[in-house]
Amino acid sequence: MSDWAGIVWLVVLLAVNAFFVAAEFAVISARRSQIEPRAQVGSRAAKTALWAMENATLMLATCQLGITVCSLLILNVSEPAIHHLFEGPLGWTGLPHNLIGIIAFLLALILVTYLHVVFGEMMPKNAAFSMPDRAVLLLAPPLVAISRVLKPVIYAMNAIANGVLRLFRVDPKNETNSTFTLEEVESIVQNSTREGVLQDRSGALTAAFEFTNKQARDLVVPAAKLVTLPDTATPLDIEAAVTKHGFSRYPLVAGPQSVITGYVHVKDLLRLSGEQLTAPINPKRVRELVTVSDETDIEDALAQLQRRGVHLARVYAADGTELGVLFLEDIIEELVGEVHDATTRQRVRD
Repeated sequence: MSDWAGIVWLVVLLAVNAFFVAAEFAVISARRSQIEPRAQVGSRAAKTALWAMENATLMLATCQLGITVCSLLILNVSEPAIHHLFEGPLGWTGLPHNLIGIIAFLLALILVTYLHVVFGEMMPKNAAFSMPDRAVLLLAPPLVAISRVLKPVIYAMNAIANGVLRLFRVDPKNETNSTFTLEEVESIVQNSTREGVLQDRSGALTAAFEFTNKQARDLVVPAAKLVTLPDTATPLDIEAAVTKHGFSRYPLVAGPQSVITGYVHVKDLLRLSGEQLTAPINPKRVRELVTVSDETDIEDALAQLQRRGVHLARVYAADGTELGVLFLEDIIEELVGEVHDATTRQRVRD
């Protein structure tokens, strides 16, 4: 093989090596959420990319095999050609032949290593990281085709590698991780907000992460601060309370210790008239409260309120002490900001 043919092979092998490096990082770093919509509308490249991401171990094995073969061929084919090309100019220096051979070898090794690292490794890696979704759509189809041709060799090598891992009690994974913990999502949002990619003007995203860390005890309204009415209250008493306080829901209490027995919603009394307005509220119109522990997570309390279709929850401490009431409105405010009671808004407009 001529020296210039060796140079041509160097360029070809660097390009092939760059392909495997870029494909490897594209499969790892591509976002499944960006590829799936394309696959659902019929994109063959996207479907192939999803298959590659779901069989990441096989794809990485193919890439590693390709990179290793290219590296060995570069050293065995291209390095001697460059070595020989350097020997010519160095021969004009009058140095001993043995010394010229050593210098030419070192120069060839340095040049080939530089070209291999920069053009065969770093550039394709950085390109794949910069646009992983586009890269995986472009590179996954040929990579999958190569893996199918080399399937027997790849599967044999992959099986040996996985077997060694299992000896060390490591469970091999075939699919890239596409899920995130709450802490990881929070970190992603914070970084995206800091870089200006994501805007959280209302603070709803930040509130959502804080929301998950709160319990019922953090939002409970103590009994001493509640606007309550006796369980013998009449619709007229409710009307007076609405006029004075502007709320639409009122807990009802009974006995000397003011034990909460339920709550009444103003809308349940709107159609009453005559003697019904002066008689104690019919128990059928009194709504039950959900009972939760003060250690109940807010999202769990919200789920219970939604499941039962009520707006208030009675909160108890571990020793059975009644701490107060948790309002659905207060839970929602943790997520979306201040929410006014409907009757309170009406009073403000008046």
